[in-house]
Amino acid sequence: MAKTFEENIARLEQIVSALEKGEAQLAESLKLYEEGTKLVGECGAMLDRAEQKVLKLTKGADGAPTASVWNGEEGTDGR
Repeated sequence: MAKTFEENIARLEQIVSALEKGEAQLAESLKLYEEGTKLVGECGAMLDRAEQKVLKLTKGADGAPTASVWNGEEGTDGR
């Protein structure tokens, strides 16, 4: 079963903490680094998928709200 974004971030924080302590042997450090790199990629993919689902709400010609797919080209404030 795939892990959630939050679970992946928690594991990534554990990995970073372990690497920052510098107590692991080289082989274990490399293993942790590889796992962390994989988690970063998975989290990035999850964020990309979430971004694709974001809808932009705008006012239609009649003033009623309409939803359109957000294309990410506008400013970060949504205008």
